[in-house]
Amino acid sequence: MAIARMSKVIIVSFYTEASELLEKLQREGICQILNAEEAMVSKDSPDLAATTRRPKDIEELLGKLRRSIAFLDNYTDVKKGLADILSPRAVVDEKLYNDVVSDEQIFKIINQCEQLQSHIERLRSECESLRGTLEQLSPWRSLQTPVEEIGQLQQTICLAGLLPVGHFENLQEQLSELAGAIQLVSAKAEAGAGQVGAAGNRFACLVICLKENASEVQKLLRSAEFEPVNFGTWTGTIAELIKKHTEKLKEAENQLNSRIDSAAALTKNLLKLQILLDHYENLLKREQAKDNAPATQHAVFLEGWVKEHDYPRLEKIVSSFGASSVTKVEPAEGEEIPVEIENKTAVKPFEVITRLYGMPHHLNVDPTVYLAPFFAIFFGMCLADAGYGLIMVVLTALLTRKMQGDKKLIMMLGLCGAATIVIGVLTGGWFGDAVQQFVPALKPLREKLMWFDPLDKPMYFFAAAVGLGYFQIQTGLVIALVHSIKQKDYASALFNKLTWLVMLNSVLILGASKTGYIPPHIGSIFGKVAIVPAAMIFLFSHRQGGLAARLGMGFYNLFSSIFYLGDVLSYLRLMALGMVGAGLAMAINVIAGISYKIPVIGILVMILVLVGGHLFNLVLAMLSAFVHTLRLQYVEFFPKFLVGGGKSFEPLNKKYEHIYVTKGI
Repeated sequence: MAIARMSKVIIVSFYTEASELLEKLQREGICQILNAEEAMVSKDSPDLAATTRRPKDIEELLGKLRRSIAFLDNYTDVKKGLADILSPRAVVDEKLYNDVVSDEQIFKIINQCEQLQSHIERLRSECESLRGTLEQLSPWRSLQTPVEEIGQLQQTICLAGLLPVGHFENLQEQLSELAGAIQLVSAKAEAGAGQVGAAGNRFACLVICLKENASEVQKLLRSAEFEPVNFGTWTGTIAELIKKHTEKLKEAENQLNSRIDSAAALTKNLLKLQILLDHYENLLKREQAKDNAPATQHAVFLEGWVKEHDYPRLEKIVSSFGASSVTKVEPAEGEEIPVEIENKTAVKPFEVITRLYGMPHHLNVDPTVYLAPFFAIFFGMCLADAGYGLIMVVLTALLTRKMQGDKKLIMMLGLCGAATIVIGVLTGGWFGDAVQQFVPALKPLREKLMWFDPLDKPMYFFAAAVGLGYFQIQTGLVIALVHSIKQKDYASALFNKLTWLVMLNSVLILGASKTGYIPPHIGSIFGKVAIVPAAMIFLFSHRQGGLAARLGMGFYNLFSSIFYLGDVLSYLRLMALGMVGAGLAMAINVIAGISYKIPVIGILVMILVLVGGHLFNLVLAMLSAFVHTLRLQYVEFFPKFLVGGGKSFEPLNKKYEHIYVTKGI
């Protein structure tokens, strides 16, 4: 329920034991290892230097494994559903894990994957090239002349190419006006004028002209967007070439299909490759930790951090190695201590909010336990519907059972759903006004459980939102006051925290007396009391610099009291969102009631409107509730007491991207 206390440690290990020691440390996941640049021992003893040797063999193997997995993923026929999205990692037991990582045959599969991938890429490229060739030859199918003979004339030039349909007749006229024997043979030609073929909206044409007219002809062809075609080193007729390339394409496709079948057969080894990838990812982290740590020729110095209550476990692990030892050391002056927050089960899910904001400074407080009840209540006020809360609780319970990995966010939403049920019951929200419209028999029970209806008495909701907001802000100031006292920063506690608490509450009582809620003479007393903390804020809230700077900043701090009014009014978004959601739910119910009157299909339409409409409203309300409640914590609550910028505690541990191990490895 606070920031975990950290101990600085140095583990000295004989080089031959270091890898095995790191494996045990990684398995336990309790110790953060610093590299040579971060470690103080390397600064105190410059002769200790990291080897900075890259484990290239492991990195190369990981690269091959990633490519092999990505390759086989393309040929697996397993269809992923909702269950796979929630539980994307394959569940394996310890025995299977150990069998796979010790199986040397798996490396042959990696080589097979690489060879198959190379063959498939080559064959696909070859097939694509052959299809392009056949597409190029297709317009010339009716050409009987062997392609190698085109252009082999003494007095004339024969040009082959593609001509846009719309330019054919115009070009034919222009060519006929040129002196010399010039002929344009096109798609129109052989069906009545000698057709060669067509490619989409282009004709396959042969232009035959005298050599002395070649330049003028080519100029006309360029203006007509004539696209030359070169048959290169091909020989034989077009029909022969098409037949030859069709046979090649068929053979290449058969080979390609055979390789694809082989790849599909290899997908049965996909899980083994994924196990091996995760195993070597963890091995790489261990080797990097060892190679980046300060070391001598025979020993490695593993400097790092461990939670204070985990130190006995660390000591036990290290003592199991004959040539290794661990010692607690004092952190260096100004050294940044990593931060880890620890909370009880009911509060732990709300660590998501703290971690999104960033870790607190190691000398500050963990805000999780303080924000948890406020976050749940505010979220519930934004939805203010017991029906929506029930759906949230049921869905989060199902997701928690099905999901792998970190479930804090889902569990937090479940707790917020429970708060939504309570607030929905107290405000009479059951899928909007569904009880009143569709189940009038339950109206007495609804009214018996209900405190007030926000739509009938919106000022009650207004008062609840503003009151809770003011209470949270005051809570933030109290937390800051207590923390300053614990840190023995009494000046800050008095002039920067206590003064605000006294002044704000005195002003509040004064205001309440003006509206008749409190007797005027009591308000008058607290109005005078407020002058004392106001003067202290003006004179002593800023205690650095000269007198003018102190008074100037003191005046600014005193003036900033108006910002507290803005902070409190920000909580009105709770009322706004709650009432908007209720209004939309009521509109959905009205539309559903109208739909029921449709002949024959009325009941079906009504069900669709109710289910679809309320689900849409629930998703929209949840998103708005999360974002705006989050904003209230980050903008209005945290700045009152929290100092961020802490560095997260990142112990060396085992992580699995593709598999979920049922027992510790």
